[in-house]
Amino acid sequence: MRDVAFVVYPDYSTMALAVVMAFEVANSVAETPPYELHFVSETGGKIRTSCGMMLESEPFTEMPFHTLFVGGATTPKPSTPGLITYMRDAPKRHRRIAAICTGAFVLAEAGLLDGHNATTHWMHAPLLQAQYPAVKLDQDRIFMNDGPIWTTAGGAAGLDLSLALIENDLGADFAKLVARELVIYHRRTGGQSQISTLLDLTPKSDRIQAALAYARDNLHKPLTVPDLADAARLSPRQFSRAFHAETGQSPAKAIENLRVEGARNLMEQSRHSIDEVARQTGFSDRDHMRRAFVRAFGQSPQALRRMARLETNAYREASELMIQA
Repeated sequence: MRDVAFVVYPDYSTMALAVVMAFEVANSVAETPPYELHFVSETGGKIRTSCGMMLESEPFTEMPFHTLFVGGATTPKPSTPGLITYMRDAPKRHRRIAAICTGAFVLAEAGLLDGHNATTHWMHAPLLQAQYPAVKLDQDRIFMNDGPIWTTAGGAAGLDLSLALIENDLGADFAKLVARELVIYHRRTGGQSQISTLLDLTPKSDRIQAALAYARDNLHKPLTVPDLADAARLSPRQFSRAFHAETGQSPAKAIENLRVEGARNLMEQSRHSIDEVARQTGFSDRDHMRRAFVRAFGQSPQALRRMARLETNAYREASELMIQA
């Protein structure tokens, strides 16, 4: 049995509680529940969350937890002295400490992120970096770990982190079972970007959205303007005008960004050769893909794959050290 605790405080974001679901499901699908869940707070008793829901909690104690989660408020605000004191002592007691979204501010206030790699929600990343310059912040990651400390982007990314921790504890097959129960296709790796190309485009009309959805699902095809216009049920001329007006980009640039995003995910998550990744994402050849990567990321596909593998190896080494501890 692994004790997993969730630090809560007034105006704690209910979105951060999404991570609880993964451990709850893990308990429900295992023959013997592997996790004991706790909610802890400075005062104990009922804590009012950001949506007004009251959450019952245990008061802070010196009890050691296998994993301690700290969620954030919808808008970061200074922590109480009691919470800061509790978090400063946390590395001495708990094997893993994870901050969800703006929970990174709590860890930073306690000095736990000084000199460490960390991430947080992209919207609040500039403020975190300005207030705590000693943090090695990477705002373009779903989640990161540096030793026993883990940080995530938005609240939904907490589910990805939870699945990674469950995989660390109980193996990949069990984590996949939990993901299926949660109706999650697969967990995202920590190296994935927080910003999706489709979300960044934000077209207003259903027709342009339909064209982008068609493009996303058919990256291996040529995807000419007539193809996209047909998916949008517009003439090519009408489509080009409407697309630029709604997205601020040409169809060609948007398609290249979608191809780059798809190729990066394949480079980081699969063992496919560079030629195969280029083929599956619609690049004419590996050189064309390399030039697109350099324009988008300032790095080649090989460099990004090496970086992803280094992050994976660091995660595995940290996991092994925690298992041995």
